[in-house]
Amino acid sequence: MSHYQHLLKPGKVGGLTLRNRIMMAPMGSNYADPDGHCSERIQAFYEARAKGGVGLITMGSIAIAFPAGTAEPYQVGISKDEFIPGLKALTERVHKHGAKIAVQLQHAGKTAVRDLAEGRELWVPSLPPAPPQSDIMQAVTPTELSTFVRPPADKPVTIKVMEKADIVQMVEWFAAAAKRAQQAGFDAIELHSAHSYILAGFLSSYYNKRDDEYGGSIENRARLLLEVIAAIRERVGQDFPLWVRLDAHELNTPGGITLEDCIAVSKMVEQAGVNAVSISAYATLTTGSAFTAAPLVHKPAGFLDWAAAVKKEVSIPVIAVGRLEPDIADAAIASGKCDFIAMGRKLLADPELPNKLTADREADIRPCIYCYVCVSQVFINQRVKCAVNAATGKEFELKVIMTDKPKHIVVIGGGPAGIEAAVTASERGHKVTLLERSKRLGGTLFFAALAYPENGKLLDYHLRQLAQSKVTVKLNTTATPKLISTLNADEVFVATGASRGMPDIQGCELSHVWSGEQLRQLLTGEVSTNTSNKLTALQRLMLGAGNTLGLTKHVDKLQRLSHLWMPLGKRVTIVGGGLVGLELAEFLAERGREVTVIEAGRNLGIELSIVRRWRVLDHVRQLGVTLITQADVTAIDTYAVHYKVDEQPRSCLADTVVMATGITTDNSLTNSLIAAGHTVKDIGDCNDVAYIEGAISAGYRAGLSC
Repeated sequence: MSHYQHLLKPGKVGGLTLRNRIMMAPMGSNYADPDGHCSERIQAFYEARAKGGVGLITMGSIAIAFPAGTAEPYQVGISKDEFIPGLKALTERVHKHGAKIAVQLQHAGKTAVRDLAEGRELWVPSLPPAPPQSDIMQAVTPTELSTFVRPPADKPVTIKVMEKADIVQMVEWFAAAAKRAQQAGFDAIELHSAHSYILAGFLSSYYNKRDDEYGGSIENRARLLLEVIAAIRERVGQDFPLWVRLDAHELNTPGGITLEDCIAVSKMVEQAGVNAVSISAYATLTTGSAFTAAPLVHKPAGFLDWAAAVKKEVSIPVIAVGRLEPDIADAAIASGKCDFIAMGRKLLADPELPNKLTADREADIRPCIYCYVCVSQVFINQRVKCAVNAATGKEFELKVIMTDKPKHIVVIGGGPAGIEAAVTASERGHKVTLLERSKRLGGTLFFAALAYPENGKLLDYHLRQLAQSKVTVKLNTTATPKLISTLNADEVFVATGASRGMPDIQGCELSHVWSGEQLRQLLTGEVSTNTSNKLTALQRLMLGAGNTLGLTKHVDKLQRLSHLWMPLGKRVTIVGGGLVGLELAEFLAERGREVTVIEAGRNLGIELSIVRRWRVLDHVRQLGVTLITQADVTAIDTYAVHYKVDEQPRSCLADTVVMATGITTDNSLTNSLIAAGHTVKDIGDCNDVAYIEGAISAGYRAGLSC
């Protein structure tokens, strides 16, 4: 029996009974066909979540006026009857597994980028204010920028302030879409009245400057929403479950929606006959961290107090959202802060989360690491994916099927790619042996967990899955062609990771200059002879004591220890501003180091997803890290790093220098195994340096391929 009794007990929204209190939050996925229809990709995606035990799925951002008013290139349409068959097939697949499904009806208003791209008018309540000052676009690479939506060169952007006839049309679009949703077998409707889309635009005095009956007071600004609710009730009946998603706040938005506005509107919609309210939030993008303040909150339980404030003022159910862990969610329901919990990213990472909670298998839930790969895909107009779950959005083509020809698979390397491949192949019925040359599993994921603690949860998950599998694990084992021959391997997966060498820069041989691999050794206690020779006697003593006391075996203990002591000087210069360099800068600056990052290119952190990159860059600047781009390092001496910007010589003082460059693929072992006659496949960073996401995807696909 699970101890999440409140989260897992049945609940009701209007006349709709749900098997538990977990809802799948509405998310734009970009999984529809280009013409807005629902085919196998999106149907299989939602079916997997229904099968995973969720009480209700809210299918996000369904376009009521498709193709008009759409915010994504692969958005689902519901503007015509021709969309009903695909939607009906989807609801039937969800219902087959005992889940319920709601449709979130949406018109994107000012953010309808497809209208922008195809030369249609952007409908708004009033002329939008000038965009705020922000430097976040400077962090976007030219390649990413090339994917952004642009208006046609021969047609300027046209903004249409909605007239009365347009308002009547908008109401009709919502009402007609609601009826189609009912015909397609949906169990409920959510109105997207948040995140600056059209209904929220009318609710917000920042975006709504009208001087007619749809502007001014909160009662007037809510008029369009109330008219939409009334029209929907007329079409689908008074008993069909209907609720509204609202912003509790519009952050960084002078004159935007406030909690008082949200409570007032919640009371109005309750009187209008809706069955629940879902409480979210939005933020104007003034800083790199703004998007992860809202609507995609990084702070755990970031919106819960706002949901609780609304709950005190209404009698209908309140749905809370925003990075709610199961224990917090259960306690929130138990204490009356909310009635239901909506989870989004967690169900991308593991659709089986509800089933695992029910079976008291919480430790087996694949964790979201909040890397923002998923939502960053939407920014570049691509299909949503998940860094830790390679099957997300590909359930229709990536399936774990038992083999009828078991083989002996040898996996070399115990990092994320190797573990994912080994466990997946074992689940399919193969005999699997995993070889790891060091005394510890996890590879660079262990080191990455020091810099970004969420990675530690993924490491724990991987180690648990490996321990529970039938995979034979051999630590402190160096793979050689001879050893592989003695194991009688049918196939070999090489997942030994990338090579991290020193660049050819004068001074790299100095004792205070560390390669990325040497720094990894220092921070994890796995110090080679060459690295040890660069340490002082006191540093070797401290590291030896840490190993003896077992402090280097656990990420959390190492994190605490690193706040007290590290074998690094006060002033640290990191050469290389990619993913490794930035996360290391963040880690060191949080521990009191004065950090400078020198990057040869124009852009920093290009391996990070856009949204996480914004967040990291914003954070390191707040920590006082000096970021220098388009700089070529020319030499390192005892006291400083010398570099050029625009051919002008410069330097910065440094007690310690870390080379976070020179990360390359390494197929030397693969070549030797092939030469010995073995069937070999490179996976992970040794084949393509793509970090955690690439490693897990490559490992999973390798496990399915054998």
